Amino acid sequence: MTTTAEKYLVTGGAGYVGSVVAAHLLERGHRVTVLDDLSTGFAEGVPEGAEFIAGRVQDAAKWLDDSYDGVLHFAAFSQVGESVAKPEKYWENNVGGTMALLAAMRTAGVRRLVFSSTAATYGEPESVPIPESAPTAPTSPYGASKLAVDHMIGGECAAHGLAAVSLRYFNVAGAYGSLGERHAPESHLIPLVLQVALGEREAISVYGEDYPTPDGTCVRDYIHVADLAEAHLRALDAMTAGEVPAGEHLICNLGNGNGFSVREVVETVRAVTGHPVPEITAARRPGDPAALVASADTARERLGWTPSRPDLADVVADAWAFARQRAGVRP
Repeated sequence: MTTTAEKYLVTGGAGYVGSVVAAHLLERGHRVTVLDDLSTGFAEGVPEGAEFIAGRVQDAAKWLDDSYDGVLHFAAFSQVGESVAKPEKYWENNVGGTMALLAAMRTAGVRRLVFSSTAATYGEPESVPIPESAPTAPTSPYGASKLAVDHMIGGECAAHGLAAVSLRYFNVAGAYGSLGERHAPESHLIPLVLQVALGEREAISVYGEDYPTPDGTCVRDYIHVADLAEAHLRALDAMTAGEVPAGEHLICNLGNGNGFSVREVVETVRAVTGHPVPEITAARRPGDPAALVASADTARERLGWTPSRPDLADVVADAWAFARQRAGVRP
């Protein structure tokens, strides 16, 4: 574990995952600069103690210099449906932005990078849980843009001595104190179901109940956002210790070891909140795989990471506390 205070740039650090990772870095005693254009992030999400720069990742060279020990990169658009409708937006920001960031890092001599990738790079899996050796065949421009960045990072490592870790995961959930999930519009299952529990939404739509899964609904991998943050810090530790040396691009899937079905999520929200959650059965959505669960074997072996909050009820309870706080509901 790194004990010396270091300085890190966190791109997209006003967003959900980036803000929680920035908070963990600060708690570890590091200095943190958050770079975010607030197109999807929130200024109040920047953790106290972090320096904040309102700017685009494409312009990182304006601020990045050799005083930084590394970069953690979260500045990406991540809505699958939007990426299908506006692919150019995802190529310009996710790929073009990262290309500019890598150039800025090269010029400044900053040689450590942790990249927030996605298991959407795999597309329709041949088997689950999904290992890193699985074929990559993304089914959306979002997944394709993240895969392109992974290839770009690999080339940067081989040619210019960057040390990098890409972390691929599916569904992040839960909250970390006052830092939680709030997308506009919201598209993720747990916060949507919590909106029903709060009375902000009439019912939750269950898309398909005839999948080849135990209860007929889709199964997905959910990781607590604090566990995810810990994985990012362990990636930094591995680079500091030379376990991920200059020139290596390590790709790790992150998973909770189990998948949870849509119906399990809904039932867990009912149990945690004590509120009824009406359901509406809807047709399957095109392209929705029956099950998506990532294997975390490499992360365990190379980073020493395992999720410490694998229980879905704990994930939902933290997300529920955050949702109530945002809605102004007393504990």
